[in-house]
Amino acid sequence: MFPQLKDLTKEELVGLLEDAAKNWLAHDGLWFQAVEKKFGINEAIDCDVEAWRRFTVIEAQRIMKRHKIPKNGGIPALVKALQFRLYAFINIQEIVEVSETRCIFRMNNCRVQAARKRKNLPDFPCKPVGLVEYSNFAKTIDPRIETRCITCPPDSHPPEYWCAWEFVLKT
Repeated sequence: MFPQLKDLTKEELVGLLEDAAKNWLAHDGLWFQAVEKKFGINEAIDCDVEAWRRFTVIEAQRIMKRHKIPKNGGIPALVKALQFRLYAFINIQEIVEVSETRCIFRMNNCRVQAARKRKNLPDFPCKPVGLVEYSNFAKTIDPRIETRCITCPPDSHPPEYWCAWEFVLKT
């Protein structure tokens, strides 16, 4: 570990984590825009899907290891893991309707979509990426979890959230 980290206050460490998450998201967006500029939106989305197919598994595995979340831990393990994704530190999200076999996850404020809205751009059509991202994340936590998209751009969505996902434990 870097010696200077031990000297930071809790508030400074939280700020550092938030900045790292924002930097990660900025890099992701800039990478996407570069691919889109060179090859077009469809190719950029295809590349993004492939990147997320692998990244979301790595992220889930690291979260499980760091926070001692057991594999095959069902919905409780997924709910815990979702709290530690990089997105969770910079977006406003919530988990509703939680039971032992089902939960609904909502992204209430998405930095990507909010930035596009401020620029009067249409919603980013992230559903193809989200389908891979959320289903692979959940299956890494527990292969019995099935993921269903309730809504995600380009789908219409209510003003209180951008996307919503249902996770069901199949037994």
